[in-house]
Amino acid sequence: MALRSARWMILPVAAMSLSACGINSVPTKEEAAKMQWANVEAAYQRRADLIPNLVETAKGAAKIEQSTLQGVIEARAQATQVKLSADDLSDPAKVQQFQQAQGAVSGSLGRLLMTVEQYPDLKSQARFADLMTQLEGTENRINISIQDYNKSVQDYNTTIRTFPDIIGAKIIHGASPMTPYRAVTPNANVAPKVDFGQ
Repeated sequence: MALRSARWMILPVAAMSLSACGINSVPTKEEAAKMQWANVEAAYQRRADLIPNLVETAKGAAKIEQSTLQGVIEARAQATQVKLSADDLSDPAKVQQFQQAQGAVSGSLGRLLMTVEQYPDLKSQARFADLMTQLEGTENRINISIQDYNKSVQDYNTTIRTFPDIIGAKIIHGASPMTPYRAVTPNANVAPKVDFGQ
């Protein structure tokens, strides 16, 4: 009888010790990081959706150098071709490829904005001004989304490397670290400066 009651007492202790070994915390934190990545992708998609309108407005209102506009269009096209799924977040090479594509878009947008400075009529048009405001807001969203993603990745990576969660992370989940987002081009993390001449 004593042996039977001792077994029943061991079960709750074993269950509690297993719950502290990352069985639930590892996938919970992994999913949180993936959700934050989805926010990063959504912010970049918003930027990609704004670019054609911005380019068309600039084209129609000024004789901006065709090479500048073409550079923006090409960078956007290349960036939308580079896909990075949540399952690829532990592959640093794929993350870097995505970062470089988005950095190229940032660089070409910066060149477009510098060129636009030469056209005061374009800057004063309501449609262009509205698009620029939306773009600036989108760049801010991108930066915030990246910061939130990086915090989630840090939390997940710390969890899978520390005791006792490392037990469940390695043995049960086969977890590997996720790659944080880092700017790979100079000033890629800086939103283009918008100056309406005020």
